[in-house]
Amino acid sequence: MRIISIESIDDERVAAYVSLTEAQLRNRLEPEKGIFIAESPKVIDRALAAGREPVSLLVEEPWLEGMGDMFRRIEARWGDDIPVYVATPEQLKKLTGYRLHRGALAAMRRWKLPTVAELCRGARRVAVMEDIVDHTNVGALMRSAAALDVDAVLATPSCGDPLYRRAARVSMGTVFQVPWTRIDAETLPERDGDGDAESEKHTKQEDRKYWPARGLRELNDLGFTTVAMALTDDSISLDELTRRLNNDAAEPDHIERLALIFGTEGDGLSHRTIANTDLTVKIPMSNGVDSLNVAASSAVAFYATRVRH
Repeated sequence: MRIISIESIDDERVAAYVSLTEAQLRNRLEPEKGIFIAESPKVIDRALAAGREPVSLLVEEPWLEGMGDMFRRIEARWGDDIPVYVATPEQLKKLTGYRLHRGALAAMRRWKLPTVAELCRGARRVAVMEDIVDHTNVGALMRSAAALDVDAVLATPSCGDPLYRRAARVSMGTVFQVPWTRIDAETLPERDGDGDAESEKHTKQEDRKYWPARGLRELNDLGFTTVAMALTDDSISLDELTRRLNNDAAEPDHIERLALIFGTEGDGLSHRTIANTDLTVKIPMSNGVDSLNVAASSAVAFYATRVRH
């Protein structure tokens, strides 16, 4: 590794860590793939284990010696020319706004996301994040999905980025372990009447073309029962959903492949999504509490609906 001490965090060589927004990281530095920032040795380690290519690292000086094993693994796979920029604790505190006790950041290349069909091939339990914008909740849901054997996670066009540094950190790096993709023009099949998806895919109006209508249709075509996690007059209980998952496969209401859909903070799922899913399910509540935060509700639902062996 090339160990390079920096005099200031204003050094252009560490601009990816300091001055570029998440949108700029995705698009400007590497238009074909983009860049994301992994924060903390644990997150970086899980990204490396998943085969994610580092562009550079920014390390707090006291942590440098203890990262030797990681540097050797990087060299063994990607060569010894990747720069490791070294900063003082005070410099990194200016960058992050707090003491970076985790000791390291890494700029890493994004990768081409699989199509929805590729991701869901062989999956029995899938989660969909509809427009969840709080990156803490995105990371927490991804961590629960990894821990509770969810096979894949889908993010709608307006959902927060699972690779945003806070989401990846909250997930403890499990965003690199749980297979996931976006629901958009590049991951859904072309259908008659779709129009010029390549030129239209970035507008809010066109986002709605891909979700919920086309995304739900794709999940149904792939054999999934789509379930909106929401409070409505016709919601069945999570217990009833669990019964249908675990009854005999010959029963007429048996469910084999399940897609659980979770809505954004505050407003929950859109009316269009609820109207077009196969079922609406609620978690029974007590003591006047009507709902749980999406991070908590997803963990409960994942545990209850896990595949029983």
